[in-house]
Amino acid sequence: MLTYDAIIIGFGKAGKKMAGELATKDWKVAMIEEDPKMYGGTCINIACIPTKTLVHDGLKGVPYGEAIERKNSVVEKLRASNYKNIADNNQISLYESVAKFRSDKEVEIEVEGKTEVLTAEHIFINTGATSNIPPMKGDLSLDKVYTSTSLIERKELPGQLAIIGAGYIGLEYASMYQNFGSEVTVITPDDELLPNEDPEIAAEVQKIMEEKGIRFLYGAKAEEIEENNDDLVTLPLSNGEKVTANVVLLATGRKPNVENLGLDNTSIELTEGGAIKVNDHLETTVDNIWALGDVRGGMQFTYISLDDYRIVANHLFGDKKYSLETRKNVPYSVFIDPPLSRVGMTAKEAEDKGFEIAEGKLMVASHPRAHVINDLRGLFKVVVDKESGKILGASLFGPESPELINLVKLAMDLDAPYTYLRDQMYNHPVMSESFNDLFAIE
Repeated sequence: MLTYDAIIIGFGKAGKKMAGELATKDWKVAMIEEDPKMYGGTCINIACIPTKTLVHDGLKGVPYGEAIERKNSVVEKLRASNYKNIADNNQISLYESVAKFRSDKEVEIEVEGKTEVLTAEHIFINTGATSNIPPMKGDLSLDKVYTSTSLIERKELPGQLAIIGAGYIGLEYASMYQNFGSEVTVITPDDELLPNEDPEIAAEVQKIMEEKGIRFLYGAKAEEIEENNDDLVTLPLSNGEKVTANVVLLATGRKPNVENLGLDNTSIELTEGGAIKVNDHLETTVDNIWALGDVRGGMQFTYISLDDYRIVANHLFGDKKYSLETRKNVPYSVFIDPPLSRVGMTAKEAEDKGFEIAEGKLMVASHPRAHVINDLRGLFKVVVDKESGKILGASLFGPESPELINLVKLAMDLDAPYTYLRDQMYNHPVMSESFNDLFAIE
């Protein structure tokens, strides 16, 4: 049995940061990652970095094949850098293996065909999430059926792409592949697009995506995949329609990656949704075992995984004041064209919580910067509390919104009144100037 101060299962954002932090404390660390193509985690290998690289190149008119090659180059460079940072650290032993718990303090791995057992007082689980495959009739292993992970490895652009699911991943891929030239159809069981977003924003998103040529089928479920003889697949839908395409993308969400961890051999408990249950300091139901990132459920963003590391590091080495409870506003962006960014509550969510609200609204086309960059699409909306003047939320659909949303988050975290952003002097001509008018709320 090999003994370490800490075992980290999963080479993701939180895992690699935790390994580096512990190494500076002279801890002896075992890092376990089953797939060398995942060194560095989901973001740099199969999610944020490769998809946003493709989004960028699609908007710039780069041919699909060239974009795939550049995406691969970017990923390989970052993966190698992440590997080197861990492998070159004398305090960290890197194992390429599946990790399986034998008990609360013992983890089994395979090294060169032999079983090894590792033990440590502190264990960190950072295994991320995996594609959630829906129950459907037909052969889902067909070479025409893809997940969000496998589709961006395809070197040939799909002529016709059918996307099952209209969540953030489905919409991002729809926009991206349409920009490359695919004919895209999105199938969703919902009766509307983005039901959790502001209705006016969602309607604007739908309008612009449809104007780009993306087709949406609402209130329909794809129940079966049928392979045709002419290099096509057919999807019979619950509403009686049929969709034919060269390629099908299953964009039906991602689930915590816990299946092969051997958690049945431990006292670690799962939530009803299949995520690892944690407290506000991300400790599981077993003392000194933590779960960080997507595997613990909730919003699946790499910056949340990074911040999870901060919570655990603060709990181990700091004043123990930082936690899920004290974490403040979490922004997010959906990199459709133009991008949609959000932080905080919508108007309805705020009213449901009892706030008396006021709203600010600005059409992007009314702002000078939009004319400078020749992109007049989109709508910005903000929600403020009439009594305190605090900003309750913002929904920004338009160019440069992924940067703008962080300014709103910063103001919200500092409890600054909305007038702070309204009355700020901005340089010109920039999109942040829009706050002068967006927050001009009576």
